[in-house]
Amino acid sequence: MREFDIKGWCPGALRPMRSGDGWVVRVRPRLARLTRAQALGLCDMAQAYGAGLIDLTNRANVQIRGVSDAALAPLQQALAALDLLDDNPGLEARRNILIAPDWAQQDDSSRLWLDLANRLADLPDLPPKTGFAMDAGPAPVLSQDPADFRIERGLQGLILRAEGHARGMALEQGREIEGLIRLCRWFAQTGGAQSGRMARHRAPLPGWAIWDAAPLPARAPLGAGISPVGLTLGAAFGQIVARDLAQVVAATDAPAIRVTPWRCVVLEGLTAAPALPASLTATAHHPALRVDACAGAPFCPQASVETRAFAGQLAPLVSGSLHVSGCAKGCARARAADVTVTGRDGRFDLVVQGRTEATGLTPPQILTRFER
Repeated sequence: MREFDIKGWCPGALRPMRSGDGWVVRVRPRLARLTRAQALGLCDMAQAYGAGLIDLTNRANVQIRGVSDAALAPLQQALAALDLLDDNPGLEARRNILIAPDWAQQDDSSRLWLDLANRLADLPDLPPKTGFAMDAGPAPVLSQDPADFRIERGLQGLILRAEGHARGMALEQGREIEGLIRLCRWFAQTGGAQSGRMARHRAPLPGWAIWDAAPLPARAPLGAGISPVGLTLGAAFGQIVARDLAQVVAATDAPAIRVTPWRCVVLEGLTAAPALPASLTATAHHPALRVDACAGAPFCPQASVETRAFAGQLAPLVSGSLHVSGCAKGCARARAADVTVTGRDGRFDLVVQGRTEATGLTPPQILTRFER
């Protein structure tokens, strides 16, 4: 079996990650929001210092790909000038905080995000990919998105829930982050470093709380189109051509954009869609938005196959969720998809509804299979 280089950590702007096309520089916007100036500046940076592409991650971050060694320092300086650079790599790495994209100023989700961001130094040493979700809107909307610890809306108020557990503990108003930090300390003290993620942690929840509070039923995530927050635009595979995004922002009066974990961005306040370039869509249920596909070969040294052009061909033929992975690591999607095709030694293995149907297939063989 082939061995893969599993990093075990997420890139940042201060600690980028090397990929097949250069450095990957990830930016974690505060409240998952870029002001108009920051959004236009980021588009300029992606074109000047990278490959002209902006990735949207499932942690609602943005990242610039294809950054050369010579361009890395100037890019970091430009990010700092737009207030998009953290003070140090340690705090940057800890700021993996999702927020419900329809948050409002001074509501519970935004208040809790800011409270936790200001208390990052008080967290214990946690596994590098530990994430948090501030999901305190009228009902949870981030339930299917990656987080180890969640603050959600329950029947009687806000609750704190550990990933992998159906119920959480009730929280005292104004002391929510105290409870979260305490639970993180328990996680660290009971072998969290060895477990890696809360969902894999087998220690019983601590006895200093009653874990009987259920979250409210989850609501649907924002989809492409008009929403109460603004115009939601989807990007195939979560990758935007920077020039196209700059064109759309410049053509509107949107004061900011919000990044979602769902391969979409929201242009705040817009009630109609301008003319859109091909890389962006305001069409709900567009086939390309049902696909998770990693960068693939030649951009990732782990991959043995090209992924995204093939995924674009296959998506209209698949009615459910689709995951096209360049290797067995499956980086692009954490949860099982209805259909998964995984690259191996230059060909693909096909899994449908969790069951392996065939191995060693070429893209034309898979396309023919689904056309039938």
